[in-house]
Amino acid sequence: MPAARESLLDSALTALTERDWSAVRMVDVASAAGVSRQTLYNEFGSKEGLARALVRREADRYLRGVERALAGPATERERMVAVAEWTVAAARSRPLVRALLTGCWAGRLPAPGPAPRPGRSYVPAQRRADTGPPAPGELIAAVRHRAALSLTAGHVEEEAADLVYRCEVAVRLALSHLLAPGDLTLDRLVRDAVVRAA
Repeated sequence: MPAARESLLDSALTALTERDWSAVRMVDVASAAGVSRQTLYNEFGSKEGLARALVRREADRYLRGVERALAGPATERERMVAVAEWTVAAARSRPLVRALLTGCWAGRLPAPGPAPRPGRSYVPAQRRADTGPPAPGELIAAVRHRAALSLTAGHVEEEAADLVYRCEVAVRLALSHLLAPGDLTLDRLVRDAVVRAA
């Protein structure tokens, strides 16, 4: 039931833009998705399960954007800048991405805990994979892993490690810029840091 699952997640995200997570009702999410409340519970098990899946989907969308930024035909430095710019844009436009990257979960957002251990829940086995949100460091590690896959082809080990390091620096500068913007543009800040690190 992938279409119903996506529709339910879309409905939950829409509801979250209109009210705090504590005020989002499962019956309203199901109704907006055009399915029964039982279908919602069959799919996610609970409101906590819905929150975990919603946050996981936002993390996955952010990482797909990182992959797109890294896949461009530009130079390695320009791709690192693109990753930094995507990080800021995604965090500014998507509150769940901002919370994932910064660890700052506002009271209006769901801050789901880890998934229940197998055998202690009635959630279908295929949904137990909806783990809790990655910590900011885990998300940065996922970016670093994608940078390693994308930026290091054709480089000796030392150069490859340096490129991955510089991409992580670019993302961390983006997060700093997001939380405390200054007079320097993100583009200049990242380009200066990446070039000087070379």
